[in-house]
Formats: sequence, structure tokens, C-alpha cells
Amino acid sequence: MQEKKPEKSTTKTIPYLIVLVVAMFGFGFLLVPLYDVLCDLAGINGKVDLVAYEKDSDVIVSDRTVNIQFISLNNNGMPWIFKPMHTSVKAHPGQDYNTSFYASNPTEKAMTAQAVPSITPGYAAKYFHKIECFCFDQQELEAGKEEEMGLRFVVDAEIPDSIHTITLTYTLFDVTADESVASLN
Repeated sequence: MQEKKPEKSTTKTIPYLIVLVVAMFGFGFLLVPLYDVLCDLAGINGKVDLVAYEKDSDVIVSDRTVNIQFISLNNNGMPWIFKPMHTSVKAHPGQDYNTSFYASNPTEKAMTAQAVPSITPGYAAKYFHKIECFCFDQQELEAGKEEEMGLRFVVDAEIPDSIHTITLTYTLFDVTADESVASLN
């Protein structure tokens, strides 16, 4: 009895598998930039700068207003009470505005928080500028204390007429150092 030889040689299959593995790795590596491009095209996931904006002109568009909405969220496990002092502001592009957010630490220990902002619609992020913001730094509150955290912003005078409402959302994260990890250092 004669043994049957495989119809396809394994030496031909190995290069195909290597190319497949390299292509899968390359695709995985490109997912983040592709995601950013798709978000920019769709106008979602409004990323904002986490540095202070320096206003370069005093042009105020007084015949136009943009509705700025403020939303606050707590990340899972963040026990603070966190909310905007005003839920919306009618802003004239080019004019500075001040508002604040209320934060209260109802726990029995000092905690540190970091607020992470996002803008909706995403393409409006380049027209919303924070001059001063509590989100630039981590915020520490002692047990049972409360605080008003300030935000000073300006809507760019060059904002397109198609943008009527901008929603600024802050998500508050607990970044208190883990005491058990700190004691190991």
C-alpha cells in the first residue's frame, strides 16, 4: 500500500501564515489612529486641550449666541457629589465666561479627584477654549468638605454658524493614591 502525499505542501502554507500574523499585528497597531480619524469624520468623541488657552483677540460676536450645556458624571466608585452650578449658559463668541462646579466629599477620608472633559459635537472642541479650569489639576478634598471649582472659558469668534449648542461633560475619577501601594514604596 502506498502512502498518499498531501496535496498542498506545508512549505507553501508557512509564508501565508507569517503574512497573516504580520497583517493582524499591523491592523491592531493601526486601530487607534483609525479610530481617531473615524471620530473626527463623524464628529464624535470631542477631545479638548488640558492646557490653558491664551486669548489672542478681543473680537466679540454680539449678534450671535451659542448654548453651552454643562454635564457632570462620576466614574464608577467615585462617591463625591459633583454637579454644575449652572446647567447652561448662552455665550457670545469671543466673550469670556465664568461658571463653576460644586464638589462635596461625603466620605470619612481625604480624597483626590481628576475631572476629564469631553465636548459634543466633537468638531466643536476646537472652538471651545478653557482659559482657567479645575480640570487642569487634580482636586483634593478633605473628608466632609465641599468646594466650588471654577471654569473660565471662551467660545472662539470663528465658530461656524452651523454649531448652535456645545455640551461640555466632565467625568470625575477617583485618583486617590492606594495606601497599600504607597506603603510599599
